[in-house]
Amino acid sequence: MTLDNDFARLSDLEPMKAELTGIRQHLHANPELSFEEAETARFVAEKLEAWGYEVTRNVGGHGVVARMTVGAGKKSIAIRADMDALPITEQTGHSYASKVPGKMHACGHDGHTTILLGAAEYLARTRRFNGTVNLIFQPAEEAGAVSGAPAMIKDGLFERFPFDVIYGLHNHPGAAEGTWLLRSGPLMAAADTVEITIIGKGGHASRPHLTVDPVVVACNLVVSLQTIVARSVDPTQTAVVTVGAIHAGEVSNVIPESAKMLLTVRSFDPKVRELLEARIRKLTASIADGYGASAEIDYVHGHPVVVNSEKETEFARMVAEELVGAEKVTTCGLIPGSEDFSHYLEHKPGSFLRLGNGVNSAILHSAKYDFADESLTVGAAMWARLTERYLDA
Repeated sequence: MTLDNDFARLSDLEPMKAELTGIRQHLHANPELSFEEAETARFVAEKLEAWGYEVTRNVGGHGVVARMTVGAGKKSIAIRADMDALPITEQTGHSYASKVPGKMHACGHDGHTTILLGAAEYLARTRRFNGTVNLIFQPAEEAGAVSGAPAMIKDGLFERFPFDVIYGLHNHPGAAEGTWLLRSGPLMAAADTVEITIIGKGGHASRPHLTVDPVVVACNLVVSLQTIVARSVDPTQTAVVTVGAIHAGEVSNVIPESAKMLLTVRSFDPKVRELLEARIRKLTASIADGYGASAEIDYVHGHPVVVNSEKETEFARMVAEELVGAEKVTTCGLIPGSEDFSHYLEHKPGSFLRLGNGVNSAILHSAKYDFADESLTVGAAMWARLTERYLDA
């Protein structure tokens, strides 16, 4: 067994701070959207190859997997970072701001990628682990239901690069730089998207009695949908049903033939997820029928709940406390956002961690957001120490 002080420490990664900051700001200035990450993937793969990893490109799209075995250990760990940016015009004013109009790293994937590269360089240079490490650089996390994680899994990720456990992280605006937030069990919500089309009977706005007004039906349905969480879901559970858009008609003097509604539905429990769908379908059909209209529902199941396994989360908590001190490691609350890391956790034990991005950080997906470079070495040291610790156990 390795002595505790032989595992990676913050001081071991601190000399890399300037290099990692340069990498992160380079990636930030050159963002690529989901399914377009060719240059980012090339940049990542070339660095990994130079450090001695066995690198496989184009896994599930532009995905990159780097693999290295040291010693005779039989255990294997995987760590994942996402690479894609968002279709947002940056408003930070930084010297390294996006060079690509209408695209920016507004969710910190540039930081996540840099952190894993930092850990990769350290692990390859020191080789103080006994087993196999798999570094997964994933494309298209922001792509919605058809995203990079299931694409990589479909492309044989588990079979081609076998591993025992998997870890990932996301930065967390509102928490101090370099702090960690962890939670066993459900962490981030399942996210489903619903498109409802109310089909009525159009006509002249001055003769509503000769029509079936889909706008009235839609407005009634918006209000009624709010009762699902309030009156159908157990108060100890958490769920969200939000109508994000209603589209109907073009002018004031015409009652349209149809109205379209777009919903997002969030939940943290599979049974609640089923309940929400059943209630939305039944309520929509009954309200439309009550007005003499009909309804078509396109219910798209998005990412499942991110469910962290207890053993792996507590192991990560121990490592984080060793690295930064127990006072900088807290329990994370439930997060209503979704993450396609959940697809990995449906197949493998693991944990998704949150890394503080600054108390005053702009929120995720904001045009003013930026990843906190102060967290780069903390994140890289965490992945390095976690890998060494896990493969040494």
